[in-house]
Amino acid sequence: MKAGIIGASGKAGSRILKEAEARGIEVTAIVRDASKLSGHSMRLIEKDLFSLTASDIKDFDVLVNAFGAGLGEEEAHVEAGHHLISIIQEAPDTRLIVVGGAGSLFTDNGKTTQVVETPEFPEAVKPTANGQSRNLQELQQATGIRWTFISPAVNFDVEGRRTGSYSTSQDVLPLNSDKESYLSYADYAVAVVDEIESPVHENQRFAVVGERQ
Repeated sequence: MKAGIIGASGKAGSRILKEAEARGIEVTAIVRDASKLSGHSMRLIEKDLFSLTASDIKDFDVLVNAFGAGLGEEEAHVEAGHHLISIIQEAPDTRLIVVGGAGSLFTDNGKTTQVVETPEFPEAVKPTANGQSRNLQELQQATGIRWTFISPAVNFDVEGRRTGSYSTSQDVLPLNSDKESYLSYADYAVAVVDEIESPVHENQRFAVVGERQ
């Protein structure tokens, strides 16, 4: 199994990289600045996401997009997603997994309200959430590609522990046993790598929630 990880030095990407390596996946880190991964032995591609071509990614079984735009940069997520769709269409043997957001999830089974529309959703984060939502919509409309969009819980904890377990839902925000939308980055990485190894959500979005430890 070969996987490329865009943004492998970031908060989500670095944990996905660690989890994938621990499971014996042949990982290539795709980063703008290779010095951020000094001391690691995996293969590296030092390139901006927008400079990637189909020839860069065609040998991967899976390409993980853990691209992180600056807070509030709505168009960056849209443009990054659009570019990756176009090169994946030229490399149809490569699956795309996208590190998404929680904003586009619905708060109710009737799907009347999205998380981003709730009063408590931070204004500063809305442009990012809207950009990720538009990326999801483009994926849903795309043809000739295989993709999965994985939304974390609202409370996405960088410092949280790896429990190795999680629960999922489709388009409605999942809650844990304490009725909380919580997930550690480490357990999110577990869910991503599970999907890399055993894809069960092809051309779908799913959401992940975990327990506090």
